[in-house]
Amino acid sequence: MWDGYVNARDLGGLPTSLSPTGSTVAGRIARGPRRERLTPAGWEAARAWGLTSIVDLRCAYEVGKQDGDPNVSTEILADLVIANAPTEDHNDPEFQKVCFPILDSPEYWSHNWRLQPHLVRASLDAIASANPGVLVHCSAGRDRTGMISALLLGNAGVEPQAVANDYAASVRAMAGIASHAPTVDDQAKWSQKTVNEWLNDKLPIVHEVVVNTQAILESLNVSTATRESLRAKLIDR
Repeated sequence: MWDGYVNARDLGGLPTSLSPTGSTVAGRIARGPRRERLTPAGWEAARAWGLTSIVDLRCAYEVGKQDGDPNVSTEILADLVIANAPTEDHNDPEFQKVCFPILDSPEYWSHNWRLQPHLVRASLDAIASANPGVLVHCSAGRDRTGMISALLLGNAGVEPQAVANDYAASVRAMAGIASHAPTVDDQAKWSQKTVNEWLNDKLPIVHEVVVNTQAILESLNVSTATRESLRAKLIDR
């Protein structure tokens, strides 16, 4: 979508029965990987899309330029509102024990909101309060961003299969690509054959999350106001 920014998508144009148009609205929320991948031309394209704010789902220690990242002037980011709203606390021993072995799978999502519901809720609150034209991202733009995107889209009434397809697109896009994640990312070595076999096993989890989105948001104590704000970013009543 933007130069240097593999695995980036606008969450508009997905089928939902809650919108009079029958689909989510483009130009409101985009998803992607670590923003440090963007080239100067990529930032210009993001601005043209309407980028005003960023919600970064990574832990604070993950943020920043790494070897191989393009050189970008700090002036490019000057007027953007950037909120760091991590979905995970990597210092939590229980999270490490339960989730680290499965961080590259939607299997860990339910453990994330069971062990650290306050962090997932805070991430959703940050997106709800951000101005439209918001980029939501983590490291690969696949796992944490995939979890939050599934909840956003489920809350907007997007059909489960469409959400599962969106998640699958991220897995396919990042297969064989180093994501600079803080933990070992097995998918960085995967072939598309491996991806297809893996998705057959994991996509039912994504489907179930979408079907049960409202119950999950209840368990996270996400307020009605936040749910409505998130929904309004993706659909026009």
